[in-house]
Amino acid sequence: QVYFEESGGGLVQSGGSLKLSCRASTVPNGHFEMGWYRQAPGKERELVASISSRGQTNYADFVKGRFMLSKPNSLSVDLAMNNLHPNDTAVYYCGMQTLNRAYWGQGTQVTVAS
Repeated sequence: QVYFEESGGGLVQSGGSLKLSCRASTVPNGHFEMGWYRQAPGKERELVASISSRGQTNYADFVKGRFMLSKPNSLSVDLAMNNLHPNDTAVYYCGMQTLNRAYWGQGTQVTVAS
């Protein structure tokens, strides 16, 4: 089982910035991807950005250079979000995908006011 400590959500004005941080309790020995996902009301959960155990990053098209994923250590991923829009409002989840299953954090609310 993998557990996550998530922090950094909140309320921000349109055009503002937030940083989300996530620390996992452990990482597997094999291939995995770790990153941030989001789910807006009435919508499915979607990828925001992730990084693989090989160091390859993957960003959603809607990021468009506004967000930057970083990996301060082997257990953590940070997401710096700039120029936030109201349609970025969602619950943001830290997640880890292994070959066998997915693990999810509890989520942190990001609200962007217009």
